[in-house]
Amino acid sequence: MGALALDADSPGAEECLEEDEEELETSVEDPENESAGKPAPGGRSCILTRRGITLRVLLKDGLIEPGEGVLSIYYLGKKFLGDLLPDGKITWQETGQVFNSPSAWATYCKKLVNPAKKSGCGWASVRYKGQKLDQCKAAWLKKHQPNAPAAEESLVSEGEEEELVEEDEDEAREGKIAISEPGLGKKLEEKSRKHQSKSLVEPHNADNGPHGKRLESKNRTPVRYCTLGSRDSARNPHTLVEVTSFAAINKFQPFNVAISSNVLLLLDFHSHLTRSEVVGYLGGRWDTSSQVLTVLRAFPCRTRLGDAESAATVEEEICQNLFMRGLALVGWYHSHPFSHALPSLQDIDAQMDYQLKLQGSNNRFQPCLALICAPYYHGNQGVESKISPFWVMPPPEQRPNDYGIPMEVEVTYVQDGFLTNDVLHEMMLLVEFYKGAPDLVKFQDIWSQEKTYLDKLKGSLTSRTPKDQGFTHVLEQIYSLLKHSS
Repeated sequence: MGALALDADSPGAEECLEEDEEELETSVEDPENESAGKPAPGGRSCILTRRGITLRVLLKDGLIEPGEGVLSIYYLGKKFLGDLLPDGKITWQETGQVFNSPSAWATYCKKLVNPAKKSGCGWASVRYKGQKLDQCKAAWLKKHQPNAPAAEESLVSEGEEEELVEEDEDEAREGKIAISEPGLGKKLEEKSRKHQSKSLVEPHNADNGPHGKRLESKNRTPVRYCTLGSRDSARNPHTLVEVTSFAAINKFQPFNVAISSNVLLLLDFHSHLTRSEVVGYLGGRWDTSSQVLTVLRAFPCRTRLGDAESAATVEEEICQNLFMRGLALVGWYHSHPFSHALPSLQDIDAQMDYQLKLQGSNNRFQPCLALICAPYYHGNQGVESKISPFWVMPPPEQRPNDYGIPMEVEVTYVQDGFLTNDVLHEMMLLVEFYKGAPDLVKFQDIWSQEKTYLDKLKGSLTSRTPKDQGFTHVLEQIYSLLKHSS
């Protein structure tokens, strides 16, 4: 119990106090005993008594009541909702995980957004119907310990006070958004709950073109992340942002990535077929011991981004394919047909959400990789499409209103020995899906310097095609179908 004597402002106090609270909340045999409200002699015991007040004590005293969605956390622009159970435990609505205390839940949620976070400042961060839990605890103390020193009512360190002020501002903004755009708030909530375990790549569409697909602007000039500043609703969500290397900010990449050449071939082929954006899933494996993410399979979404009904069917089919192959969902890809292979502000927000979804499904860190393919951007060198992997780092805690930071991810490309039947079958299905579409690329037209779009496609796929020539005739059949279908 010596840790409880630490001054709240001293180094290590924050972590020790959070751990002690967790221990106390799980070890108090009878929190409903009246002795819990009696002050013991000595300052240290007074702190212990206060930290021994659990959610069960507040429930027993009628200060709070069990209910769905009555608990909330706002952190760096993200909102987490929890159900308060009759036994004082907390269920996170996103995944159904159960936590023993506010500190445990707050720490877990904050680490999802910011892996560097060491504690959650639970009672000051978690709100019950909009009121901070530490205020509920203070009300209990005032009732049962009217003579307790006022200083004992707050065990938040100075550094955390700034963070909590930012969380208050975060919640205020959330409230304003909910009032001014109730439809949007409801839509986002439904989106986060629908297909939680499987729906990662959902339409993040705006300014949609024909058939719900957004046509690319050919003159999108990227901006540097440092010029963005705080979020601005007036800023174009399609603004492209340059990626930042981990070395530039003196950090190590938190995971390694290996990508199969067949993955790149299939998503590159998919991206070439239409003048509109395409999207798909990435399947693979995450090795927690070696911290290596291996991307083994691409799953193109044969659907229009605006077609919600067919999207659900396609996603269910891809889910089954992942399960049958013993693969996990490890990321997503999409295309920027005529512009840089750089993420837009919209892409950055979407990727941050997807990272949280994948991380929220278990108790361990699991990365989510994003790939952007730019097949027809004339700034590319040669005919090969530019394919850029990226990951999003949360903004600094002192600037919670900033956008996430798009980070360049270094990857190892593994050359496959042969084309699988799965890849060839997917290519045939894609040709059939886009056949006759108004935005289908006319592969007989000239792309550049007397090269047709079909020549361009073949040239881009060359470096990603296995050296085994056994499937050459099949590829030629696919190219012939493309030529005639366009």
